[in-house]
Amino acid sequence: MAEIQALQQLEQKLNQVILGKPQAVRLALCCLLSEGHLLIEDLPGLGKTTLAHALALGLGVQYKRVQFTNDMLPGDVLGHSIFQRDTQEFQFKPGAIFSQILLADEINRASPRTQSALLEAMEEKQVSIDGFAYALPKPFFVIATQNPLFHAGTNALPESQLDRFLMRLTLGFPDLQTEKLILQQDHGQSRLEGLTPCLDEMQLLKLQHQVLQVQVTDALLDYLLSLVTQSRQQQDCLPLSPRAAKALLRATKAFALLSGRHFATAEDVQQVFPCVTEHRLNPGSAREAKSLSQMLLRQVPCPL
Repeated sequence: MAEIQALQQLEQKLNQVILGKPQAVRLALCCLLSEGHLLIEDLPGLGKTTLAHALALGLGVQYKRVQFTNDMLPGDVLGHSIFQRDTQEFQFKPGAIFSQILLADEINRASPRTQSALLEAMEEKQVSIDGFAYALPKPFFVIATQNPLFHAGTNALPESQLDRFLMRLTLGFPDLQTEKLILQQDHGQSRLEGLTPCLDEMQLLKLQHQVLQVQVTDALLDYLLSLVTQSRQQQDCLPLSPRAAKALLRATKAFALLSGRHFATAEDVQQVFPCVTEHRLNPGSAREAKSLSQMLLRQVPCPL
């Protein structure tokens, strides 16, 4: 199908920008197709913003980038009601959040008050200002980046905010050959230059709808629920909620579709399980994670 071919082309272009990280690129696309939101956490200089920017450029939709700082106010993101002298009325001026893709760069440098301003938008796809609810455009996708929590000037995202992100990804350092290639291709020009959209708005919405049609057997659903239930019996992690279970199911279907299948397998569950659950099991920094998700995967036998 044309949409699948365009999606594969986008994946190829992203891999030409983010070298040596094909799994991270695929999972980022998986999050997009799942109609979730993506959090990318890692040390500065490892390509967090580049991946987010490339993903936005590769889609033919409207996007805006906001650099979060400690003095930013909620209205800087959501918008303001401005009094108009000629009409003697307040007129709402939409903020950057009224875009189809919002690139929230270094989100954990903002104050908790500004961070919480995104909660309603990410969950309800709307913004409430002065008693009025304003619907956000479709599709609506938040790509946020953050530095590890031990970095100066960061404010940890609360559990309720983390739960709004369907996935948390880390990129890590490139291997030696990939880093050498990065240095060889450093000609003073960004690899983002010349990146053109591969998908338009209608194709993206159609792909997101196709995710819902991916088949999941009862046995696979039981396996997924066993993983979620096992997390609720652990002492050293937070339990996974029904919202997390729904996120895991949606991501499993999206990963299957990205693999060219209209049915999901246990391998799809295992591929997406860490990035969907780790920030829910352990809200701390990704670089300090204890691989609780891997522990659960080992504890729960795969019956398929």
